[in-house]
Amino acid sequence: MTRAAGDAVPPETSVSLDHFTGLYLAKDDPWDIGVKWHDLRKFAVTMASLPRERYRRCYEPGASIGTLSRMLAARCDEVLATDSVEEAVQLARENTADLPNVTVERAELPAGLPGGEFDLIVVGDLLYYLSADDLAATLTGLTRCLEPGGDLVAVHFRDRENGGTYDGFNAHAALAATPGLEPVVHHDDEWFVLDVLRRHP
Repeated sequence: MTRAAGDAVPPETSVSLDHFTGLYLAKDDPWDIGVKWHDLRKFAVTMASLPRERYRRCYEPGASIGTLSRMLAARCDEVLATDSVEEAVQLARENTADLPNVTVERAELPAGLPGGEFDLIVVGDLLYYLSADDLAATLTGLTRCLEPGGDLVAVHFRDRENGGTYDGFNAHAALAATPGLEPVVHHDDEWFVLDVLRRHP
């Protein structure tokens, strides 16, 4: 399906915490990200797209149960993984308990953006759940958290079947328009879109 700028808009309000909590109460891994080939491949492409062999400090909001967090830990000195759902945070802590360089905390965006700077930020399948105001605040905040020369990786589902859906195409267009970031890597396929952007030094 051909997409164009402005063909879909963010939700009027950010998807509620109660909605996501309900998903985790019903099932430990609501999207089966730990077993579905689509997601395992997406994680592999994400890791292969990291421009640098090693990073000092990584921030991963919307980390869910910590599947990608484990992979990032092998390339980063420190990983701060966060999620808004307490049940997801507990599972992520269990799944990364053997990794001393991973810290998992509960936080919601945009209010829960961390302090300090990171040379790597990885955000996946999260931005299209945010309202226009929350998305703008989150993108500004993520850019502020990214140290000069640092990399921001975004990877989101791409809906090629349903018109008018605010998906990875739209969320990444908003990300690309954020001041202070320049494109480094772009990947677009039948399942997802991935972009790596670097903050201007």
